[in-house]
Amino acid sequence: MFKNHPKGLIGAALSNMGERFGFYIMMAILSLFLISKFGLEKTPATVIYSVFYALIYLLALVGGLIADKTKKYKSTILAGLVLMTVGYALMAIPTPTPVPDLTLYLTLTCLGLFVIAFGNGLFKGNLQAVVGQMYDDPKYSEKRDTGFQLFYMFINIGALFAPLIAVGIRNGWVKHNGFTYNSDLPVLCHQYLKGTLTPEAANRFTSLSAEVSLNGTPADLTGFANQYLDVFNTGFHYAFGAAIIAMLISLVIFLFNKSDIPDPALKTAKKDNPAAASTVQLSRDESIQRIYALFSVFAVVIFFWFSFHQNGLTLTFFANDYTNLSMFNFDLGFTTIKGAEIFQFFNPFFVVFLTPIVIGLFGWLKARGKEPSTPKKIAIGMGIAAFAYIVMAAGSYGLPSADEVKAVGGLSDAARATPFLLIGTYFILTVAELFISPLGLSFVSKVAPPQYQGIMQGCWLGATALGNQLLFFGTIFYERIPIWAAWCIFVAACLISMFTMLAMLKWLERITR
Repeated sequence: MFKNHPKGLIGAALSNMGERFGFYIMMAILSLFLISKFGLEKTPATVIYSVFYALIYLLALVGGLIADKTKKYKSTILAGLVLMTVGYALMAIPTPTPVPDLTLYLTLTCLGLFVIAFGNGLFKGNLQAVVGQMYDDPKYSEKRDTGFQLFYMFINIGALFAPLIAVGIRNGWVKHNGFTYNSDLPVLCHQYLKGTLTPEAANRFTSLSAEVSLNGTPADLTGFANQYLDVFNTGFHYAFGAAIIAMLISLVIFLFNKSDIPDPALKTAKKDNPAAASTVQLSRDESIQRIYALFSVFAVVIFFWFSFHQNGLTLTFFANDYTNLSMFNFDLGFTTIKGAEIFQFFNPFFVVFLTPIVIGLFGWLKARGKEPSTPKKIAIGMGIAAFAYIVMAAGSYGLPSADEVKAVGGLSDAARATPFLLIGTYFILTVAELFISPLGLSFVSKVAPPQYQGIMQGCWLGATALGNQLLFFGTIFYERIPIWAAWCIFVAACLISMFTMLAMLKWLERITR
């Protein structure tokens, strides 16, 4: 699979694989953790989530500037790995729930998230820039798109089991302490303690308290609410602890393979391979045109990422509030793999499963002279993403509003949607992702002037950051308009992205030649 690719690709992919495991644990559970830990409503929790997710990518600009100025890519990447490990450690420390001081403990949580985001900023863009520069050698240049697809596939192997392990740890701890998992109970417990339950929700809370207690019906509902929240969220903290282990593994892999991973410096490239150096000489006008093209694409993908990265927010909320989780769970004895978070398993699973198929498809088309250009592939991907949300809108039609669900304390299993709606949506979104994300990275590395490789990769991630900063609008739509209509907003965003890319297609194709 790695034949005819640079030797350093394996080390880079494996290093990112461990980091992605930790990151996907975070992203699978973060929004629901903020709600169950601090009793936040969905919109405030989403604001924290979206700011964190934006910083993950925005700080890649800082990381790119540091690496481009110092030319010490590997040192910057290493510092990022260490910082992320520290950040996950801050998140993993068990603290009491309900929290005795909301401001203090929420600030500590946000500090941990910022440390993770800054470490990721040092790590992510620079590693991608390193991979891109591996393919500046003419010997490998024709394999650039395939190389990034392989890189993307292997880092998703790291993400593959993260949601399942996070849920297993959380649910195992809940079971160890005499309870079973229920997706509605954390919110109901907070509402009970605040005295905000409606009569219908109060009846459901009383019923569920008996249902989840393995040691008999609790006599004191206040004591039950406090204990269930504490146990439930301690399980979340231990799940963050698994991310620490993943980061340490990633750190070891990076150090072991460090000699095979380049620390790019243009002078070194020119000295070692004058022929290759001559291919990267650009006039000032050519460099400016390439930067214009890159920023045009960056502006367009903001709308795509606003839609695609709803997987940790509105799609997870839909899984928690509207999906029949009883149809999709696995009892392992010591724990149960059940929860809204497990649906995030399917995105990396489909990435790993579909990448060889997509690579094969592009290879087949290339052999016949019919392979679409990279900009056209990106536009196609945006259209596919729009179709995914059309499926969600159709499958959600007729479901009650978020306010109605909250008033009754949650839906019965019979009133919920089939889990295959979300699984099918993730399948379609993953196909779209494979047309956009790895090929977007390839496009940036191909078009960016050599002296701006790190910062242009950072700008790609910065555009993703802006899309992520808009994520909270998705939750506002989710809570205030019919569910099917909320998905239509994302259909429109993806179609806007697609048609804008198609309008710029000839210009972008000319720039990339």
